[in-house]
Amino acid sequence: TGKIGSGAGRLQTPVGIVSFEYLGDNRVRLENVPSYRLAKDFAVDVPGEGTVVGDIAWGGNWFFLIADHGEDIELSNVDRLTDFTWAVRQQLTRLGITGSDGGEIDHIELFGPPRDPGNHSRSFVLCPGRAYDRSPCGTGTSAKLACLKADGKLQPGEIWRQESIVRSVFEGSYRLDGDGQLLPSIVGEAFVNAETTLILDPRDPFCWGVST
Repeated sequence: TGKIGSGAGRLQTPVGIVSFEYLGDNRVRLENVPSYRLAKDFAVDVPGEGTVVGDIAWGGNWFFLIADHGEDIELSNVDRLTDFTWAVRQQLTRLGITGSDGGEIDHIELFGPPRDPGNHSRSFVLCPGRAYDRSPCGTGTSAKLACLKADGKLQPGEIWRQESIVRSVFEGSYRLDGDGQLLPSIVGEAFVNAETTLILDPRDPFCWGVST
């Protein structure tokens, strides 16, 4: 739109300030909030699915990341993937398993081999509301980077190419700040797909949302 030129900027998000840099040709680099793994190989018994083992990690949202699941990560299998990951999420909630801050683990991420050999893995990400992410998921990739670093499988500055279920790709890397915290960097493509004007009518009883 011409409103943001090349160079750096900052975005305010619910979990803190995220910096970004427009690289040109619709490519953007984001530096996410500090990310880390809370638990490795956490086992949970899921009704109808058996024992599921995954890592719990923070990447701006709380994730349960599963590598060993036996599912086919293909768009044609999205209904089954949604049902499986939703069952995992419901069981985590049922058992009171949360992040370190008590936050709900509301994203479930499956990993498998990539379709493009130039990438490192393919993912399916269940988001709140039983929606799935078309992108490789920035916060999910951040959580994955934290797990890779914790396992000694990715060094600072090394690139991890994460492929989504629709074959879009993010390039993830990280650096360590002065306190040793992992700061993820995500590079991907961005396109304008809408321009919206919000109208807030004070006479509307639900102007500011619906509370329970």
